[in-house]
Amino acid sequence: MVCTGNICRSAMAEVVLNDRLQSEGVDAVVESAGISDEEHGNPIDYRAQKTLRRAGYDVPDHFAKQVQAHQIVDYDLILAMTSHHMSRLESLADRAGVEIVENPAVGDPHATDIRMFRSFDPKFAGVTRRRDMDVPDPWYGDQDDFEETLETIESAADAIVEHVKQQLAK
Repeated sequence: MVCTGNICRSAMAEVVLNDRLQSEGVDAVVESAGISDEEHGNPIDYRAQKTLRRAGYDVPDHFAKQVQAHQIVDYDLILAMTSHHMSRLESLADRAGVEIVENPAVGDPHATDIRMFRSFDPKFAGVTRRRDMDVPDPWYGDQDDFEETLETIESAADAIVEHVKQQLAK
């Protein structure tokens, strides 16, 4: 899960997906990072923590980190929160010499699947313009914006879990 600073959207998505995968008994690793290092070492934003706790999620210790080009190959599926994040991830993959392939073999050391997070949301089926699939940034808003971000993340979470299960079954 990748957003800007790794303290709101991507961190929330990491919590939600880890929770869903664990409850399904799926052995998969979900991590998050930012394209920027501006929040390096910071915890999940207090408003995001509040939102997650209210929704019944456990909030783990989290320290924001920046995604690096050499890490791209370590992940089978990378989900960008916005079109800007997607472009940055594509550049990092190119720099690392990693091919972007839809549904590569799990563990393929030369390929990864990079997609928009909302491309898994059933409400966005058929949407092709990346910008239209951006997950809004709640950081500049109020608590309601964080609640909306969680709803956005949860609306795609089940489809992501199903995708991961299918990939692991291959």
